[in-house]
Amino acid sequence: MKKLVRLLLTIAIAFVVVIGFRWYRYVTNTDSPYDEVGITLNTSMPGPLNAWGCAKLKETFSGALPPHGCAAGNGTQWK
Repeated sequence: MKKLVRLLLTIAIAFVVVIGFRWYRYVTNTDSPYDEVGITLNTSMPGPLNAWGCAKLKETFSGALPPHGCAAGNGTQWK
């Protein structure tokens, strides 16, 4: 039973690390703010993480239209 709990905990931690790294790589990228997987991950993040991710994207891509999850109001302005 102890081995099963340890295995499940290891899998859960690995999953969080992989997803977290993928999200962080998206919000700090300099290529494009329109990566579908990154947009989905950023939109699913809790409020403070989503806000931080949108701020990082806005810092890098301020002249571009904001991706889904970072748009305010009419979709043409950043949050």
